[in-house]
Amino acid sequence: MLSRSRAGWKLATVLVAAVASLLLIGSPGVAVAQPAVEAEGDRPFTEAEITDAIEKVRKDSNLGEVRQIKTLRWIEEPEKEKKESPWLKRLMEWIGDLFSMLVGSGRVLFWIVLAVLAGLLLVYLWRLARGLGFGERAPRVEAPSFVRDLDIRPESLPDDIGATARRSWDEGEHRSALALLYRGLLSRLVHVYQVPIKDSSTEGDCIALASRHLDNEQRKIYVSSLVRVWQRAVYGGEEIPSETVYTLCNEFSLTMDPQPASAADGQAAAGARA
Repeated sequence: MLSRSRAGWKLATVLVAAVASLLLIGSPGVAVAQPAVEAEGDRPFTEAEITDAIEKVRKDSNLGEVRQIKTLRWIEEPEKEKKESPWLKRLMEWIGDLFSMLVGSGRVLFWIVLAVLAGLLLVYLWRLARGLGFGERAPRVEAPSFVRDLDIRPESLPDDIGATARRSWDEGEHRSALALLYRGLLSRLVHVYQVPIKDSSTEGDCIALASRHLDNEQRKIYVSSLVRVWQRAVYGGEEIPSETVYTLCNEFSLTMDPQPASAADGQAAAGARA
């Protein structure tokens, strides 16, 4: 019973307070005070107020204090950059640019490699064909028809040059006999043994060319002997012994006609002994 009376008392007190509040609000002479924050929020802050607020913040020991904190860190020496080699840096940049270009132009690089491989294949095939005997032919040298006004054409010479020259010598035509031997010698060197004698070659040139291009020693000796006899008779005006001329006539076909070198050497030696 006592608890119910207390509850009723509290309720009555709340109602009386509410009615009193309404009466005060409704009274015309009573003004309710509004919070200062709401009244001041409608106007902007002045510069003086802002400055004053900043000064207060600076004076606050928790906010405005400047603190210095020391830490350890590595300091790079400025001379390190100077010691770096400039050409090495440029080289690395060039290599990087080259690599970028190659990567960017991979298609071009592919065709270049393909062209190089094709070229190597052609070189290999050419060498293979050359080794099998299908190489290029040696350039043909135009053989002269005359050497210092001497006719060396094969059709202008007799079949047996040695025998014809000996008959001319026996008939007293010594110069004609020696000229026939010398013409026949030049014709064989040019047309048979491919010695590069020119139309302006001298007797010394013929001996030197024959020595370089002939592979038969007996033939080289015969060429030198015949040319020396020709020079002694024509330029020196010497009287050549008949035995020397007969030897040259007998050995001409054995030495200068186209035949195996071994056979020519054997026949020439036999003729010399006879």
